[in-house]
Amino acid sequence: MSDPTIALVAVGLLSISCQYLAYKIRLPAILPLLVVGILVGPVFNVLDADALFGDLLFPVVSLSVAIILFEGALTLKYSDIAGHGNMVRNLCSIGVLVTWIIAATVAHYALDISWQLSFLFGAIVTVTGPTVIVPMLRTVRPQTNLGNILRWEGIIIDPIGALLAVLVYEYIISSQSAVSHTLVAFGKTIGIGLGLGMAVGYFLGITLRHNLVPHYLRNTAVLTIILAAFAGSNYFAHESGLLTVTVIGVMMANMRDVDVEDILEFKETLSVLLISGLFILLATRLDLGAVADVGWAAAVVLFSIIFIARPLAVFVSSIGTGLNLRELALLSWLAPRGIVAAAVSALFSLKLEQLGYAQVEIIVPLVFLVIIATVVLQGLTAKPVAALLKVRAPVPNGFLLFGASEFSRMLAKELIKHKVPVRVADTNWDAIRAARMQDIPVYFGNPTSEHAAIHLDLNTIGTVLLLSPYKQLNPMIGYHFEYTLGKDKVWGLTNNELATRPSHQVSRDYAKKLSLFAEGITYGYLASAVSRGAQIKTTALTPEFTFKDYMEKYGDAATPLMYINENNRMHVLLSSDETIPRAGSKLVSLVEAEMLDSEKVVKPAKD
Repeated sequence: MSDPTIALVAVGLLSISCQYLAYKIRLPAILPLLVVGILVGPVFNVLDADALFGDLLFPVVSLSVAIILFEGALTLKYSDIAGHGNMVRNLCSIGVLVTWIIAATVAHYALDISWQLSFLFGAIVTVTGPTVIVPMLRTVRPQTNLGNILRWEGIIIDPIGALLAVLVYEYIISSQSAVSHTLVAFGKTIGIGLGLGMAVGYFLGITLRHNLVPHYLRNTAVLTIILAAFAGSNYFAHESGLLTVTVIGVMMANMRDVDVEDILEFKETLSVLLISGLFILLATRLDLGAVADVGWAAAVVLFSIIFIARPLAVFVSSIGTGLNLRELALLSWLAPRGIVAAAVSALFSLKLEQLGYAQVEIIVPLVFLVIIATVVLQGLTAKPVAALLKVRAPVPNGFLLFGASEFSRMLAKELIKHKVPVRVADTNWDAIRAARMQDIPVYFGNPTSEHAAIHLDLNTIGTVLLLSPYKQLNPMIGYHFEYTLGKDKVWGLTNNELATRPSHQVSRDYAKKLSLFAEGITYGYLASAVSRGAQIKTTALTPEFTFKDYMEKYGDAATPLMYINENNRMHVLLSSDETIPRAGSKLVSLVEAEMLDSEKVVKPAKD
């Protein structure tokens, strides 16, 4: 493909096609991206990343990895990590060392490559990554504690593995006094990476806190500054930039009164584009001949990483954590490699190739084999393995309420009272803050975002209720969660304008979902009722006081919302459903203030 414009557009089209295919087949996007990259690259020779970018290939890869790591670091909040105990910390420290040593040792003897390259390879394959583990967790639906451990390990371990690879690289390129050179490089990298990262992170945090940059320039300014910090850090200390951008992200994520949600949403969009394009471009550089030359030795390396290094790292890390053997077995089985492993391997291979190091051409094919093997093998078997080990979460019966209005908060508190898992999501900070003040579990932001995919735990969520006034956002969230949770798992409030205003027309399938509670119950109706003093009340139905009796007593003064059946399962009432709660159920309704007042009868005092 001689025209670079056409080549770049083709990469973009292929990237979005692979992302869509992954969405449809419910597999991590990394797999179709790699397959397509190999097909258009070494198989059919349609695209050549080296010819397309020339000397710019290395800077493009470097800057892309920096943005990806910064975006991941923006999600690291101390309060979240601390809640997952010692296991995550052990996996990201002791576990990394165990995996590194075993992978490096086996690679050295099986592939007959130098110890330097073996330890570089071992450092690269220590990382997992949320971009591949999160889609698996959605399918597997493990117990909450296991899902949290795997999710946070994937987020934290990326920059740690990248830093370890940086140190090994520094050792390799030292021509003499390797140990002292590495120690000096380590001190220099840590010092400049931490120092510059903390300084720039604090500066950006103060800038955002006091709104010193116009809102429309925030994302652009932050992106430009972190790339400048990355380049400046590398200038003063070779490859310290990865640590610098990671520290900047962590600093900004944990500073008080610093809102990074807009920045994070922008970076997520950019990261998806970079990840997709980067994977295809890097896959085009694969030397299939080098892969074939490895032969059986590659199988030995893969076996040692999947069946020896990972289980041993998990079991050593679990000492003192209280996890049982079945839980440890699932943690041992789920460790797919992702974008950082691919990008970092390409990054250092390019550098070592330029320096003329022998055998370096084997690193990238081997890392890509590890990525493909772990994603395919673990992705296809994780669900049955979890079922066999009996560590899958029970069928989810919780609710995600999109919209944190006063009615939503009242409903959430009633669900919590009945021990039903619930979480309220909204893009309005004031509404979310009000929910937090009432100790209601919340998610601030768009629940369909990449950030939500990583941080919004859906293991206990079985139904999504659209209770917000956002007419443009509600359909998008509805379609997203119908795909994620399944059909008849998403319901919304009706909008009486749908039939009369063409600008608000939606698809017929989506319109069927707008049947929450009863005919004509809109967001405005609920908000008005709550403002008049209406409250949510639970009433037990008995053979003597049936649902029919309830409706005769309350009439229009009560709006039935849900009911809890004899098996303690919560069911949503719909205008399109003729189901009637039976005796033995508990009916949850919104009762008007006048009816509540009339029920406050003062009993006469006894003589």
